[in-house]
Amino acid sequence: MFEQLFVGLTARQILFSLLVLGAFIGLACLFRFFLVRLAERLAQKTKTKLDDAIMPALEKPVVVIIIVTGLYLSSLVLPLESTLRFYLSKGLHIALGLLGISVVAALVYGVAGWYRREAMADGKAGLAGSLLRLFQIAAILVAALLGVLLTLASLGIETASVTSWMTERGWRIALIVVLSVAIIVAAGRSIPRLIAASMAQRTGESEQEHKKRADTLSRVLVNAGQVIVILITTFTLLAELEINITPILAGAGVVGIAVGFGAQSLIRDLIAGLFIILENQYRVGDVVRISDVSGLVEDINLRRTVLRDLDGIAHVVPNGEIRVASNLTKEWSRVNFNVSVAYGEDLDHVTSVINKVGKELANDPAWAPLILTPPQALRVDNLGDSGIEIKILGDTKPIRQWDVMGELRRRLKKAFDEEGIEIPWPHTKVYFGNSPYAREGQDSTGASIVTDL
Repeated sequence: MFEQLFVGLTARQILFSLLVLGAFIGLACLFRFFLVRLAERLAQKTKTKLDDAIMPALEKPVVVIIIVTGLYLSSLVLPLESTLRFYLSKGLHIALGLLGISVVAALVYGVAGWYRREAMADGKAGLAGSLLRLFQIAAILVAALLGVLLTLASLGIETASVTSWMTERGWRIALIVVLSVAIIVAAGRSIPRLIAASMAQRTGESEQEHKKRADTLSRVLVNAGQVIVILITTFTLLAELEINITPILAGAGVVGIAVGFGAQSLIRDLIAGLFIILENQYRVGDVVRISDVSGLVEDINLRRTVLRDLDGIAHVVPNGEIRVASNLTKEWSRVNFNVSVAYGEDLDHVTSVINKVGKELANDPAWAPLILTPPQALRVDNLGDSGIEIKILGDTKPIRQWDVMGELRRRLKKAFDEEGIEIPWPHTKVYFGNSPYAREGQDSTGASIVTDL
């Protein structure tokens, strides 16, 4: 039967060829079902998700390469016709080459995608996220170009002009791009760590203050450094492409002078932003009030500050417009509010109750880490229309004063109810035709006519 299908081939040769192919298919299955699972188990023990990005990129291409390699080796044991063997060999060489290029491209794409997700998650990579997306697209285009050139060269089609240019200049351009991306990525990862380490050595500030200042400096320095690298890379690539950059630099200088006269507000914003960062006026994570806008500092750079208020609205404030910046959470924050009691209450007793509630709150394990000094009654702050206002002060960790004040008000209301201390509300006395000289609070029959509103 085999002799009828394959003229000149023996059943032993075909069987041996099939055994070689089957061995490689088995090897591919072994890789797929055992080695990949082992790698996945090891990946679960690592802190990063890099393994999860690499394995999907390598799994299927490597399986296909193993099978194609087995197909090629199995064909070598068959005494095929020279023409058929030539085309089969060419096809298998092209397939292996394309698969190799696809593996490298998939690996580069997966690693770049992993870092891009990490960079977007922590928000400290600056421009690296956008650049890595472009790098992923460039990797696909380069892989496609290499695949076309490999196919044409294998088929004997002339590609000398393209390959000579790539041999002479292409590798240098690729090296410049790869090094630039590596520097940008390294800057996005290393600068925040270096700044955090230097901030940790400073004394006199809490760990939270160090972190906020480190985050702010990291964002500014990473963005500035990456922009410089991009500019240097651009001019280097233009020079490598034999494009004269002297006219470009001259034109940029003229345009810069013209823009400088018309962009004085931009220069003012940049200078103001520089002093805000150097003087440590506020940082990312602080609650500030600037230009009649209050909110949490969500982002800051040399040009503008982004605040988000309690309504979720993001306000973009140019740094040059900031005249007074009020930082509500720098180093520490303060509980500061008034509580009113009725005129008939014993103020000494009220003060002792307030101080007792403040100490209990400060000693509560759930609230003690947030409180620096227990809230206590400071003074009688005002004799109001409806009651006596008592000022309460206390120090807390930054940005936690509102949490502490809310809990303190809740506990004061409960304690006042238990002690029978009245918290007054506005009310009005209404007289219906009685004599203004009559006894206040009674009509002609002596009945009270006080009406609460």
